[in-house]
Amino acid sequence: MEQFTYQIGIEEDDERIDKWISSALTDLSRSYIQKCIKEGQVYVNDVPKKASYRLKVDDEIVFRIPESVEPSICAEDIPLSVLYEDEDVLIVDKPKGMVVHPAPGHYSGTLVNAVLYHCKGQLSGINGVLRPGIVHRIDRDTTGSLVICKNDRSHREIAVQLKDHSMTRSYRAIVHGVLKTDEGTVDAPIGRDEKDRRRMAINDKNGKPAVTHYKVLKRFREYTYIECRLETGRTHQIRVHMTSIGHPLLGDEVYGSRRSPFRLEGQTLHAYKLGFIHPVTQAYLEVCAPLPAYFEHLLEVL
Repeated sequence: MEQFTYQIGIEEDDERIDKWISSALTDLSRSYIQKCIKEGQVYVNDVPKKASYRLKVDDEIVFRIPESVEPSICAEDIPLSVLYEDEDVLIVDKPKGMVVHPAPGHYSGTLVNAVLYHCKGQLSGINGVLRPGIVHRIDRDTTGSLVICKNDRSHREIAVQLKDHSMTRSYRAIVHGVLKTDEGTVDAPIGRDEKDRRRMAINDKNGKPAVTHYKVLKRFREYTYIECRLETGRTHQIRVHMTSIGHPLLGDEVYGSRRSPFRLEGQTLHAYKLGFIHPVTQAYLEVCAPLPAYFEHLLEVL
């Protein structure tokens, strides 16, 4: 049985416990979390609580995730926006709100369900039955380009490029505030936030090296449209790095402290460009995912 322990800070005071855990463990659906709470798997200060419980400062939460039998993941006829495809790799434009791979309480409607149907099961098996073909991922509310590997050879080759940081990964984002410099670099290690386990943070003691290069594309009155190029690929890297320099992403409900005046579903972040050496042809392959409609509209409004 996997167990998570959290200490509640002042910023989480009075938040519903099911909502808070859902934002802390984004791979788990809220319905699954509520089911665990109902079954007595969530304790606050050693006492089981209901889903409606309101958190208090210094509460200690213990969430026990029951052991589960690895389920069969079904292929589902979910439309995909294909940017490139051949016998070895598939590059898709992931929409906002879609989880990349199944997790407890969330076994349908994911990108994996969709590519299983699209590829008729022809996917690499290196990452197991829950993540077939998945060599990297982007957050649920981040849109854009993602490569899927159709065989183990492709998976191994692309995994090496991810590890040695030779892949091209360029993102588009809108951040709060007006950046003064036209470009810059954030070089700061990222690890789990020691005060709030649902977040990542700049962590000099236990973090892993992380480097993000950013460039201003357009300045607005209160926001800046930027391009970010990753050297590394840490969890929530762009979101953490831009927050660390005082410019959190617009719509980011986890790392942003400023309310968005727009109706957004999570952070305004788009995986725009993806490039790598093709695992078989050895030619450089690069694709660009067009900005989603909501992003284009937001730029027009700004």
